[in-house]
Parts: sequence; structure tokens; C-alpha cells
Amino acid sequence: MNDSTHGIRIRPGSLDDAPAILGMLDAAVVWMNDRGNTEQWGTTPYSQKPGEVAQVERYMSENAPYIAMVDGVTAGALVLGSGPNPQMPIAPAGEPERYVRLLVSNRQYAGLGIGAALLAHAAEETRRAGVKLLRVDCWAGGGGELVAFYERNGFTPTDRFLSESWPGQVLAQRVG
Repeated sequence: MNDSTHGIRIRPGSLDDAPAILGMLDAAVVWMNDRGNTEQWGTTPYSQKPGEVAQVERYMSENAPYIAMVDGVTAGALVLGSGPNPQMPIAPAGEPERYVRLLVSNRQYAGLGIGAALLAHAAEETRRAGVKLLRVDCWAGGGGELVAFYERNGFTPTDRFLSESWPGQVLAQRVG
């Protein structure tokens, strides 16, 4: 997929992209902490949390990763799975689905619509697979900004959940 407005190109990802994704996750932790959000992902860099490097590597090798590129630089990533992360307290949909397991963008490209482009690509990939339901879960704390982001991108809130005292929201989008 190409987004000629901002020069966003989306390509399939691979295990080779894991270091760039970990770098974006680490930068996101710093950015969130600088904004006073220490609840969502804590204060420890993502790449230094036990098991998280292996988790990203599994995402890249066991799911469908997509990488957003801007001028040859990794600007974002999305990982699409066939259901929610089994470690999360989220019920299966009861029908075939695609599930956004990870969405992160490079803060240097904030405002270009990287996340929106990746979500649109996920919806298209879901349709292409003949699946009608795309879901995602996110942190529902703070002022609800993350839930609002997904709503602006065509998702509707469904179930709320609590994961290790972390308030979460599942959102769904019908794509076909």
C-alpha cells in the first residue's frame, strides 16, 4: 500500500525488523513518561523488560507484521494475528477474526497518519483474507485518548477488561 499524501509505504515485516520495533517501543515509553503517563507501559524501556524482546520476535515470526516506511526509514509497525494475545483476558470473538496485536509509530513522524495508514492496511488485509471482523485492544486509562484514536479510525468499543490492574478496552470494526 502506498499513501502518496505523506509518502508512506507499507511492506510486509520480518524478524529483521524487530530491533527497529523495539527502538520505537522504547521511544514510546519515554514519550509517554514525558507526558506524565507512567501507567500504560511503566517506566522501564520495553527492550529491558523480561520477555518483551522474545515477545516482539514471536510477533514478527508467528503473525503477519507490516512496516510503514517514510523516505526509507521505519516509521511504524503493526502486527496482525488471528486472535487476541492468549496472555490477555480477552474472550475469542466466536467467529473468524484478525486482531491487531501491536501498533507503534516512530515519534519523529507524529502527525503524518502512520497509525491510521497501518490500521487501514490491516482492514484491507482482513478483507482480502475473507474475514469480516478486525479487533484490537488498548489501554483505556488516562483521558481515553487511545480509545478515541481507534474510534476515529473506524473501531467501536465492545468489552472492557482489567489486566494486571491495567484498564483495557477491546474495539471492533466490521470490514466486510
